[in-house]
Amino acid sequence: MAAAKKKVKRDLSGPFGFAPYKEKKGEEYMNEKQEAHFRAILEEWKRELMEEVDRTVHHMQDEAANFPDPNDRATQESEFSLELRTRDRERKLIKKIEDTLILLDNHEYGYCEACGVEIGIRRLEARPTATLCIDCKTLDEIREKQMG
Repeated sequence: MAAAKKKVKRDLSGPFGFAPYKEKKGEEYMNEKQEAHFRAILEEWKRELMEEVDRTVHHMQDEAANFPDPNDRATQESEFSLELRTRDRERKLIKKIEDTLILLDNHEYGYCEACGVEIGIRRLEARPTATLCIDCKTLDEIREKQMG
């Protein structure tokens, strides 16, 4: 018998259309409820991105035309190029979401990959694919600025 999926409360006021997770006093970090909450957010985010990819493909197929006017053709190519760059960024984000879901599967989600401390519920709410705590991320950005 397959295990039933747990319902996660949806509320369009929170990030990604989910109500922010409310921690209970003394609650263990990254327990089953928290993991289910973030899994639902990540899966919904991935689903929305995949739908956008499909819409782009259909839009480009429907709108593709061989305009005789070079200006019209250049405008269309410019629009398509911008759309493709956006989709490429989303493709990379989808990969990052998939990697994050693997961390959830392995119960390693929510911990800094550099120092091992808890990333924190609020930071994960803001950026569900975060892999660094705020301190390590800040140091990383400082190093990045210094490197040019």
